[in-house]
Amino acid sequence: MTRPEPGAGETARRLAALGHTVLCDPMLRIVATGAPLPAGRFDALAFTSLNGVRALAEHPERPLLGALPAFAVGTRTAAEARRLGFSDVTDCAGDVIALGARLAALAPGSRVLHAAGAERAGDLGGMLAPRGIAVEVAVLYQSLAADALAPEVAQALRAGTLDAAVHFSPRTVAALLHGVAAAGIDGPFLGLRQLCLSQAVAAPLRALGAAVEIATAPNEDALLTLL
Repeated sequence: MTRPEPGAGETARRLAALGHTVLCDPMLRIVATGAPLPAGRFDALAFTSLNGVRALAEHPERPLLGALPAFAVGTRTAAEARRLGFSDVTDCAGDVIALGARLAALAPGSRVLHAAGAERAGDLGGMLAPRGIAVEVAVLYQSLAADALAPEVAQALRAGTLDAAVHFSPRTVAALLHGVAAAGIDGPFLGLRQLCLSQAVAAPLRALGAAVEIATAPNEDALLTLL
């Protein structure tokens, strides 16, 4: 399990409940940027990740936003938004395209605050601009790549005691591949089942000849059914 915390631990607990043994080695570390929110009035919030929800919930300017309607990219993100006090939450149950489609129903002239990370998938602003809806991006967190694999993970790969790797993002895959190459254990790693959230996540693994399996929908529930 290579996704960042706290997601890694949460998913690991789900896998353990299903009877699997999990090694966690987060390939990214989430760090708050401390950036101020864009000035002005907003009509809605957009969340494309759990980390975006958490970063905005903890932001000192959060009380200034009141009870704006929030649109979340998927079910877990929507659940986290509700848990952290966002009361009017729409679950878009898909990807950034599904999120954009729901936001497109807002009135022309609306302004949407996108609580985001430094790296983003998709162009939410570009999707909504033709509808006269402005998306203001607040970069509230960034993800820093791990320098190397955890020793216990490298040891498990060399010993052949791992069966699968679960991948949630292209950046975690890139950091993991860097660590695997640096440790000289490409062969054992590429021989694992590679379970991927999406085609984009699978692409660098497929390019190296790995056998990838892709979730039927871009969410954790669909990904874990591959096991």
